[in-house]
Amino acid sequence: MPLFLTEDDVARLLTMADALEAVEEAFRQHAQGSAVNRPRARVRVPQGILHVMAAGLPPEGVLGFKAYTAFGGTVRFHVHLYSAEDGRLLALMEADRLGQVRTGAASGVATRYLARPDASVVGIFGTGWQARSQLQALCAVRTVREVRAYGRDAARRAAFCREMEAALQVPVRPAPEPRAVVEGADIITTITTAKAPVFDGRWLEPGTHLNAAGSNFPQKQEIDEAAVAAARLIVVDSKEQAQIECGDLIAPISRGLLSWDQVHELGEVVAGKIPGRERPGDITLFESQGLALEDMAVAAVVYRKAVREKVGRELLL
Repeated sequence: MPLFLTEDDVARLLTMADALEAVEEAFRQHAQGSAVNRPRARVRVPQGILHVMAAGLPPEGVLGFKAYTAFGGTVRFHVHLYSAEDGRLLALMEADRLGQVRTGAASGVATRYLARPDASVVGIFGTGWQARSQLQALCAVRTVREVRAYGRDAARRAAFCREMEAALQVPVRPAPEPRAVVEGADIITTITTAKAPVFDGRWLEPGTHLNAAGSNFPQKQEIDEAAVAAARLIVVDSKEQAQIECGDLIAPISRGLLSWDQVHELGEVVAGKIPGRERPGDITLFESQGLALEDMAVAAVVYRKAVREKVGRELLL
């Protein structure tokens, strides 16, 4: 019988280390042609949106989809996980926490391959739910000695820094303005709901790695064209999905400042098909749209641990 797993179950079972390993392997399988990902589809009605995204990882024995609704400021996430061998429904799980962790893990994998090995100063734009897992992942793949965080709400920014400093045992300082985040940072992550760029790309220093993880609508640009132009290597999680919804790249490409031929997929780097960072002074950019492939890889880990540890409730279907 399939399992039903709640948010609390997922939080109990899923670690960032698990997610990093699973997401990295999923990117490798995708580049090798043994995994399948389908871009997000959106169904709009007057009151809200249904988002659906599907993927299959035959080497892991799973396929499935994530569906989530956004109505009146409330978002509800669920993953349906099936057997890739006989089509059985294996699990239905609430997936807000799962999505948070896998989004952080994708940035962590990109940082592992694209940031300088000695990168130790992190700047982050965004102090919300998703920002927490971004910092957890970065601290898992690099020895971080300082984090600078900026968000528009000063009180929320300060509270976020206190919380993350306690959780990570790394100094996390509130930045008074955007420039203080960028200057001197080795790794910068943007994970906001902004529709316009959150910093001036001309501030980027040689050797910086940038994770842009907050924009997945074509009309949104979280980073500006100067930041895109500064990048020697631009990597996306999926070029097919980026061509649909990555506003950070769609805008400059439509203006002839860049072409899709200059954009590569993270799986190609992970699988060794193209090099990652080649020079210490290069600026590198990872554009994260969020893939069903990542969801299914992490959901498979959660399901296997749930079976092993007897977590969850069986569904009579």
